[in-house]
Amino acid sequence: MTQRRLVWAWCGSFCTFETVMPLMEQMVQSGTEILPVMSFHAAGMDTRFGTAEYWKGKLGKVTGHIPFTTLQQVEPMGPKQMADAMVIAPCTGNTLAKLAQGISDTPVTLAAKSMLRGGKPVVVALSTNDGLMASLPNIATLLQRKHFYIVPFGQDDFLRKPYSLQSDFSLVGDTLECALRGRQLGPVLME
Repeated sequence: MTQRRLVWAWCGSFCTFETVMPLMEQMVQSGTEILPVMSFHAAGMDTRFGTAEYWKGKLGKVTGHIPFTTLQQVEPMGPKQMADAMVIAPCTGNTLAKLAQGISDTPVTLAAKSMLRGGKPVVVALSTNDGLMASLPNIATLLQRKHFYIVPFGQDDFLRKPYSLQSDFSLVGDTLECALRGRQLGPVLME
């Protein structure tokens, strides 16, 4: 991967934070600068997967930047050309719905709007328990929208969670590389 700067946003799919962190570490080690953004929930909720302060500290340590957690901090990202692309991993059904409807009332959704304003790609890695229910139309909407790229996904546990979908987070880098060339990595639907 070539030298670049990314905005990388985390939403409140807390169970995936441990999976996503090593991907960020690998990108930073390869020379990518990452500007971390956290949704209000990711930045403010303590869960069984760790405290908000723990995750903010870990993101800061890995990326070398204090996470952006307010609307004011993320708004200038696009106009000031602060990054080459944005990754939202993990992206919850809530954030997915807001992106599909053009709602920009969280740090993650406003950062995406700001990046899209300059025609920058936004890579979305899903993690939602209602992917085959309420979130499905929103996935379809983003697949049709310019500058959005979806990390390939499938059912993560079809027996216990039959409606749940999750992206293969190991494909974030490949999806990003394709997105920077204006292409969607495929196949989008995995077995």
